[in-house]
Amino acid sequence: MTLLQLKQEVSRLTLRERRELNAYMIRLRHERPEWRRMASRRMREMDAGQKVSLAELQRRIASRG
Repeated sequence: MTLLQLKQEVSRLTLRERRELNAYMIRLRHERPEWRRMASRRMREMDAGQKVSLAELQRRIASRG
């Protein structure tokens, strides 16, 4: 099956099926060793006190757009 065919099939899915597919794709990404290393690094940084307040996070997000 080509990527185009896959996209066409996905476009025919119901909203519920698309949500399930999206959750599956996220789960696949989280199983990758690169993602696990990055998540572990970020957790270590947070444990070491490198955290951001909600206000700072909102400021950073607003500055991107």
